[in-house]
Amino acid sequence: MTNLTPTFNKRAAITRSMLGWGVVAGPVYLIGAVVHAILRPEFDFTEHALSLLMLTDTGWLHRACLILVGIMVLVAAWGFGRIVEGGTRVPWVAALVAGYGVSLLGSGSFAPDPVDGFPPGTEAAASWSGIVHLAFGALGFLCLSVGALVFARWCRARGCSRGAHLSIVAGIVVILGFIGGAVFATMGAGVILLWVAVVAGFVWLMGASVYAYRTVPHPDGDGTA
Repeated sequence: MTNLTPTFNKRAAITRSMLGWGVVAGPVYLIGAVVHAILRPEFDFTEHALSLLMLTDTGWLHRACLILVGIMVLVAAWGFGRIVEGGTRVPWVAALVAGYGVSLLGSGSFAPDPVDGFPPGTEAAASWSGIVHLAFGALGFLCLSVGALVFARWCRARGCSRGAHLSIVAGIVVILGFIGGAVFATMGAGVILLWVAVVAGFVWLMGASVYAYRTVPHPDGDGTA
């Protein structure tokens, strides 16, 4: 007698679970950082980058948030690397997402430089820690932008033109937002552009993780996604 009971696909279940962390990483960071900022009356969303919260007496909260989210992104990257499509993997997307995860860990490990008036009573100053923090930030935005463009190519190859177009737009917004934020760093517009880059990057990661999740076979082994 033939056994019709579907076989549980452990690999698919683990891969889906890993990709799920790419969905929640953005909300965890944005909600955690925004709540932290709201609790600091001296923090101005239009003038101060979220990373400056690391310089306050509760800065460990922002450090922990960055490191936690960085780990989530690395797990999601591993999930991308486990996807096999037509006998081949999508290694570049996985590597670029992993690069973003590493940048978050680095940004959380090295504090940024203070700006005039934040933390209260301080003046703008430059330090090696601030330079390393900026370098990790640049790495992260670059990895996100290129990752979105590479992912768009994968979407197009699978016949998902809408996903490809949205991914391209996200990649362009991320890199332009970061460049604009760097150029206008001393102005409120620079902070707003960085916000755009951060949010666009996490929205792309969320959407890409959901799309990749749906390409993984159902763990129950029925052949559906």
